[in-house]
Amino acid sequence: MSSGVKLKDAVVLVTGANGGLGTEFVRQALERGATKVYATARNPQTWEDPRIIRLALDVTDPASVAEAAAVAHDVTVVINNAGAANGATVIGDSAPLRELFDVNFFGPLAVAGAFAPTLARNGGGALLNVLSVLSWIGVGDGYSATKAALWSATNTQRIALAPAGTLVTSLHLGYTDTPMTAGLDVDKNDPADVVRQAYDGIESGAYEVLADELSGQVKAGLAGPIEGLYPQLKPSAR
Repeated sequence: MSSGVKLKDAVVLVTGANGGLGTEFVRQALERGATKVYATARNPQTWEDPRIIRLALDVTDPASVAEAAAVAHDVTVVINNAGAANGATVIGDSAPLRELFDVNFFGPLAVAGAFAPTLARNGGGALLNVLSVLSWIGVGDGYSATKAALWSATNTQRIALAPAGTLVTSLHLGYTDTPMTAGLDVDKNDPADVVRQAYDGIESGAYEVLADELSGQVKAGLAGPIEGLYPQLKPSAR
């Protein structure tokens, strides 16, 4: 556990702010007392609250990332929320997988790299990477691969940014009621509950936030035999 970063009087930047989780990150940051929120997206929506600054940001475009970092020079909390799913697979055509890695892995890394000096100048602050329970289990195919890579990078970021006083927190969650999961007939988390836990984690100094029971179960399964996570590998299932 690290020292926490309070949202009161913070300046927050949220990537992917148009989405279900993104809008909650914006809303709840203001509820907790943030003085300003940069709500970013490739095509940012209009917000009525003057405390919300709409800012164009394409995480896959280095020039766009650099421009956003130059504008949002007062940021103290970065929410790396932008992500995508495109059905990419690790076996077969690699083009969709490369595109997905650009959004889900290289994009968040570019944002973190661009804003790390800003966070350091502004007292350390916090970086939250929105991952997934699928960062720990490969049933999501190409999507799982991108999130597993970002989980590994997040662990490295924690070490690299600690000397600057920057808290790096990962958020792991299962199916959540957002546009990305709209077509799935499964039980889903409430985005408001997920974001509340994420901000609680940042404020308490948590390095990792498990937003639901499923994420806790899968993480615990990492210490056991591989067949525990993948029962289809058991001889009786072949």
